[in-house]
Amino acid sequence: MMVCSQCSQQNPDDANFCYQCGTKLAEASAAVEAATEASAAQPITDDEMRWRQFIGPNADHYVTVFKKFSSNGQPRFALSWNWPAFLYISFLWFLYRKMYLHAFVYAVGPMVSTYLTGDFSAGIVWSVMAGATANYLYYWHCREHITELKKAGRVDQAGQVTALKESGGVQPYVIWVGVFFYIIFLATLTKMVQEGGGPPGLDQPVGETGRSHGTSLT
Repeated sequence: MMVCSQCSQQNPDDANFCYQCGTKLAEASAAVEAATEASAAQPITDDEMRWRQFIGPNADHYVTVFKKFSSNGQPRFALSWNWPAFLYISFLWFLYRKMYLHAFVYAVGPMVSTYLTGDFSAGIVWSVMAGATANYLYYWHCREHITELKKAGRVDQAGQVTALKESGGVQPYVIWVGVFFYIIFLATLTKMVQEGGGPPGLDQPVGETGRSHGTSLT
């Protein structure tokens, strides 16, 4: 079936004109194809290329997400979600993306919160915060560093690319650090389950349990 670009009416494949509005289908189809090809052929701007070079791995995804945070060239906040920052150890994700200050905050914050509240679920709250804000924080991280590199005024293209990749990109070793942490966590959790067994004295005879606590059972 051929869909008319003017009224969206479906027409048989051999139809030359739209049965509803009379538009010539061959010309409409050619116009749509030409517009699609022109859109696909648009070159990447120098500014977008800088962002991609700075981001490094998964640049296509982040360039698309970052469009939510910019309106007419002005930054704005918008809701988004970053699954790696939520599911992975949050401070390691920031460290992976070379966001050292944020990595420090998300490393110390959960520990301090857990110490002050005595509630281990505080770490989950920090993970949710990381998932909800990581994209926006990363957008500002990229924006600030790219602006600084542009102000530095490197003339040669090779020098610009090298500076962008050195300042941005990722630290692959952090992935293995995370794997190590998860192995330690699973080993500790397994040991705790194996040693749990129940309250002290549960396997002792009643008389012995009573004597061990200094009480007489009658």
